[in-house]
Amino acid sequence: MGLWEQIHNPNFKPIEFDRFKAESGDNAFTLTPQQWIKATDAIGIISKSGRYGGTYAHTDIAFEFASWISPEFKLYIIKDYQRLKKEESNRLAIGWDAKRELSKINYRIHTDAVKEFLITPTLSPQEMAYTYASEADILNMALFGKTAAQWRNEKGISGKTPNIRDFASAEELVVLINLEDTNADLIRQGLSNIERLKILREKAYRQLEILRKNKDTIETLKKNLVEDVTKES
Repeated sequence: MGLWEQIHNPNFKPIEFDRFKAESGDNAFTLTPQQWIKATDAIGIISKSGRYGGTYAHTDIAFEFASWISPEFKLYIIKDYQRLKKEESNRLAIGWDAKRELSKINYRIHTDAVKEFLITPTLSPQEMAYTYASEADILNMALFGKTAAQWRNEKGISGKTPNIRDFASAEELVVLINLEDTNADLIRQGLSNIERLKILREKAYRQLEILRKNKDTIETLKKNLVEDVTKES
């Protein structure tokens, strides 16, 4: 109790605590909760008299008290603590594996992007002449080759839902995140819509090629993420 107060209570009176500790070896020594609180300004225990009174302790102190009077309870606490730490360790390990796989994928994207491809897709004359109403459409054209409205017309969908991105593959969604970041930089540089679209289209193509070549790595990542979520739930 004294150690708990020293850690959590800046107003605790250690001199009074030392006096109680020295006297506790005497067989005649007694100390009530209220005496302890009044003398040391303790906050880990609350004690009130009267009909609706009682003595209540912080869980740290309550666990220690229960462990002292019941070896069985103490063993349960130790075992449960070990179980929780093991589960926490497993979750962290799974999360680290997932992050490591993501790091590998992004590393390949950035290193392979400097290499030349035999075929680099370019914009069609229609795409170059099209006026894009929103930044979302620019990204959609760069990644999917069509705007959200064009996709809905092809599917015979009225309204704005569902969206073309709802049907994107895992690889496409990874690329989309990178395109959004790149587009923000290009906007700050003052490039026009069509200039940005050309750059984004080429980047989308390169990254999709890299990701599809590393499909096994993607599947491993997805499996790790699913197992992580399942274990946490």
